[in-house]
Amino acid sequence: MSLLNTMIENIQWLGHSSFVLMGPPSIYINPWRTTRAEQPADVILVSHDHYENFSLADIEKLRGPETIVIGNERVASELEGCNVLRPWQSVSVGRACIKAVPAYSPTDARHAPSEGGLGFIISLNYYDVYYAGDTQLIPEMSSIKPDIAILPIDGNGTMTVDDAAQAVARMRPRWTIPCNWNNGSRVNAHMFEREGSAYTEVVLLSPKP
Repeated sequence: MSLLNTMIENIQWLGHSSFVLMGPPSIYINPWRTTRAEQPADVILVSHDHYENFSLADIEKLRGPETIVIGNERVASELEGCNVLRPWQSVSVGRACIKAVPAYSPTDARHAPSEGGLGFIISLNYYDVYYAGDTQLIPEMSSIKPDIAILPIDGNGTMTVDDAAQAVARMRPRWTIPCNWNNGSRVNAHMFEREGSAYTEVVLLSPKP
């Protein structure tokens, strides 16, 4: 089995925009409505300060004495011990390199550039995983060439199915995991599977119970 296949198998969707990369290191992204882990997270990434992305209760379930928490300035102002990354800054944690990238929506004030939202490029096992965060289709995506992309497709201030298909046409990731759709119908997920499959292999995960 290739390393890339192993990477896909080690990515778990926890629902909405919440994921965990099993690692090592174990990296939780926007933990929300999660259960307490058997082992504390090595890293917790928080893209921005909206309630469904930044849950103090869930962070505390996963946080241990050695856990590194990374977010933007707004998150850090509310969370003690949070490390700030600004767009295009990076940090290494064990075998992983984590780079913050811009995430914003030009037509939606909830995700305006001034809100400071982040996406992340996580380099692990010689592959790059791009977690887009809450964003619409933005020019910065043209410079991102990941092996795996995790993209929102709900169109709620973020990318629509058509936008996400344009994003993968630009980036050409080997695999793409759509998210932010499980609170509604699977129709959007299957629409993206049809539209995006010309440029990427679409992986439809089921949220971890």
